[in-house]
Amino acid sequence: MIMSFNSMIPVEESDFYLEYAFRTAKRYASIKKQAVRGDQVKKAKNYEVALMSSVAKTLKEKLDNIIYSFPNFDNLSEFYEELVRINLDYVKLKESLGALNWAKNQMNTFANEYKKKLSTTGDIDKIKGIGKEFLGRISSIFRQIKKKMAYLEVVRLTMRDFPVINEESFTVALAGFPNVGKSTLLSKITDSTPEIKVYAFTTKKLNVGYCKDGVHKMQLIDTPGTLNRIDKMNQIERVAYLAIKYCADIVVFVYDLTEGYSLEDQEKLFKRVSEFDKPMLVYLSKADILPKKLVEDFAKKVDGISDAEVLRLKIIEQRRILLK
Repeated sequence: MIMSFNSMIPVEESDFYLEYAFRTAKRYASIKKQAVRGDQVKKAKNYEVALMSSVAKTLKEKLDNIIYSFPNFDNLSEFYEELVRINLDYVKLKESLGALNWAKNQMNTFANEYKKKLSTTGDIDKIKGIGKEFLGRISSIFRQIKKKMAYLEVVRLTMRDFPVINEESFTVALAGFPNVGKSTLLSKITDSTPEIKVYAFTTKKLNVGYCKDGVHKMQLIDTPGTLNRIDKMNQIERVAYLAIKYCADIVVFVYDLTEGYSLEDQEKLFKRVSEFDKPMLVYLSKADILPKKLVEDFAKKVDGISDAEVLRLKIIEQRRILLK
């Protein structure tokens, strides 16, 4: 299943919905009033009933559209659930969606309550007063959920940048320190064209590319550079951690023997990534600018690969072995 969060609709400020609903309702109620035959009391009652029905219906539809455009957070995969939890306040998110459901129920209750009041009133001024009071109660409901709606827009803007991962596809995660060449490797063996720069933490989110094994597609994820400090991970590093933990069938660990992170630190990180207990391949990046003897000796030591095309074929071979 491919999860995408681009279908969530914008959550406007609460006043936006109130103004739209009141304006629409007044036009609708005026038409209904003119269609009624009878005395002024009957016309006034018909106007207010139509107004209340229209306001409640319009606002319910707007809130429903928001609620149903958001994913069911109880049914997210482990990867996306943890991604939500590290990027957002999960409790606040659930409370905010709950507040919209509460508002819908309150509006229906008030609409029924005030329609009953109208049925027992024969005074035009009181009829108008009941209508005005109803609109005031509806406005009060939306004032109470104003902050909740604002937070849901924060949620939407955050989640629309979540990576689109096919959780049913065979997946390879590229791991290693920042700026060791993972994004370059991804561009060599897939159709992806990630942003590549010469400073650490260029990859702010997951870059995803695909390569084929005959008719079968494999998904490759370029994880943000992750440092060997699990207890002090920043947000970018946690995303890398989750991708390797939940999405990867194979991990390609990328070493870089040029200036940058020490070999000792990279070996420590390799050991940490190995604890995920996933099949691992080792790739030596930037081999073309290193002494040939150094590359050969290191490749023997770690059973590594320094050619991107050889790595691609090795990944395909590993996939076939694992899926037998």
